[in-house]
Amino acid sequence: MAIQEIEEEDWLKLNRIGNGKDALLFSSPFCGTCKVAERMLEIVEAAEVPTTLYKININYAPQLRNAWKITSVPCLVLLKNGEPYQFEYAMRSVDYLYKLMKNMD
Repeated sequence: MAIQEIEEEDWLKLNRIGNGKDALLFSSPFCGTCKVAERMLEIVEAAEVPTTLYKININYAPQLRNAWKITSVPCLVLLKNGEPYQFEYAMRSVDYLYKLMKNMD
């Protein structure tokens, strides 16, 4: 299953305040490490974690990139009720990502 890709404009229009847990993967189409991270997250998503997972092309997300101070890709931003609270730059393993996203409390 593919991760839902979203444009910055569409993300900004979403009213995520009070709507639970999300994860947003910042990546670039020419980044090999990003492709590996995306594949790992697809496996996590298939395990049905209780987190909505999106991906966004960092090249077309200047507002979010600057507001959240994203320094490199891949970057997985974990959000609760629309607010970022954790930034993961090292996608250590599928197991690590699964536990991270499953335990977003």
